[in-house]
Amino acid sequence: MFRRDYIVRMIEDMTAMVAKVLTLKQERKTTEALWEVDELLNRHFRLNSRLLNSLSVEDIIDMFRLGGVVESDKLQGVARLLKEEADIYRTAGSTDEALFREMRSLHLYLYADLQGADRELLELTAAVDELLGEVEGYRLPAKTERLLMPYMESLGRYAKAEDSLYRLWEQGEAVADEGRELYARLLAQPPEALEHGALPLEEVRQGQEEWNRLTAALEVQQQLQNEEVGQR
Repeated sequence: MFRRDYIVRMIEDMTAMVAKVLTLKQERKTTEALWEVDELLNRHFRLNSRLLNSLSVEDIIDMFRLGGVVESDKLQGVARLLKEEADIYRTAGSTDEALFREMRSLHLYLYADLQGADRELLELTAAVDELLGEVEGYRLPAKTERLLMPYMESLGRYAKAEDSLYRLWEQGEAVADEGRELYARLLAQPPEALEHGALPLEEVRQGQEEWNRLTAALEVQQQLQNEEVGQR
């Protein structure tokens, strides 16, 4: 009961804050808008913007870990406030400040989702889509990309999940096994689900063949390098 009441109050406060901040943004009152976000951060999470943006995303997540379990809905609340702060900076023309917060907000949203956050509570899916639109053209940190891949798969956006896999590969991440497992799961999906996910069955089969070829070549290369090292 306490948790539900807290979440209800958090949503009500955020709704009121967003409406107020929208007016302040339209009036170009950037400082006042940021104060509104900061006040809500303090009220619900005992945080302020300066502290929040000085912590790593891992440290922020740990702050919402209770008994080994992440309080996922509180975490997405923080992600929502970071996104609002980013929107204020973007409206004010401070692109770098906005981008910094958008990247962090995206990571926290995705992590909260992985931990079972209620997607309807703060319109998580819509928020993630907006953030992805804002950061398009920039390389996501590998740790965020690793969260994005299963997120896209869970939504049935299979082509997006495959794109994420290849971006990780291009960054030099060890995702050979994850790729094989992804294609195996995709092949277990009904053809109509794959079509809906913009990755038809034939493309999945072709993708699996290409992935196996790429990873096999890399494994041979790594084996040869290990043998060379062993002979020295």
